[in-house]
Amino acid sequence: MIEVESLVKTFGDVPAVDGISFSVKQGEIFAFLGPNGAGKSTAIQMLTTLIRPTSGSARVNGFDVVKREKDVRLSIGVALQETGIDKVLTGRELLVLQGRLFKMTKREAEARAEELLSVVSLAEAADRKSGTYSGGMRRRLDLALTLVHRPIVLFLDEPTTGLDPASRIEIWKEVRRLNQEFGTTIFLTTQYLEEADELADRIAIIHHGKIVVEGTAEELKQTVGGESISLVFHTDSEARAAAELFGQTAAGPSLVFELHDYTLTDVVRKLDEQALQPERLTVKQPSLDDVFLKVTGESYEGGVPSVD
Repeated sequence: MIEVESLVKTFGDVPAVDGISFSVKQGEIFAFLGPNGAGKSTAIQMLTTLIRPTSGSARVNGFDVVKREKDVRLSIGVALQETGIDKVLTGRELLVLQGRLFKMTKREAEARAEELLSVVSLAEAADRKSGTYSGGMRRRLDLALTLVHRPIVLFLDEPTTGLDPASRIEIWKEVRRLNQEFGTTIFLTTQYLEEADELADRIAIIHHGKIVVEGTAEELKQTVGGESISLVFHTDSEARAAAELFGQTAAGPSLVFELHDYTLTDVVRKLDEQALQPERLTVKQPSLDDVFLKVTGESYEGGVPSVD
């Protein structure tokens, strides 16, 4: 579906995208994960023919994004961060207009609008002006607009940025449904670790314009080890005593180590045998945050979901 080889985009002397290569299979949800300024939006703009690469190549649905721009555009749907929806028209009117722009007859456009309003759960609000829609409803309408011409691949650029948690979950449901029920291949960019973990079949982490690691969420997490346990004691001496039991080093009253050679039951039993009672015990699964720290040496500073 998507084949990218050594793709570069520079602005002046600054490389916004610096030699990235990857592929996306048919029917896959592929996520580009990275903080603001990592190169996500620049990459999606090249793949959707909005800007031309400086060098390298990319093919979408078998079409070269430079040599066959029109064919690429006719075979994809694109939802960018800014929706640009006309607030005066109703949801239904916007969908019909989109259909007509794709050379559908009036009857075909009206039927497709009706179908899509149901798909994105906007049937009840179909005849309200879109300017009265909530942020989540506008995003769902934007999603419907990208689907009017039945695209083979759907590009979503940070689809839930600025939405409240409930609206984000609704968008996630729609994205999953499009993929599972209609087999739509989806390429999405996101700055939210949770979103990539929740939605994507595969994830590429992009940092300073380069892909630093790629794989499924589980594959990426396995690169940083297994479960870890965090113990917090009342005193530093208790933490040191516990650390000696497990061949670890305490940091003040705290002790953190991976559960390579122990089960949680082993840890609790050993502590109990020595009459060591932690004030707090937490078992932690590896996260994409841990992956980002490992591959970049930096803590992740992606977006924090805000309320629309």
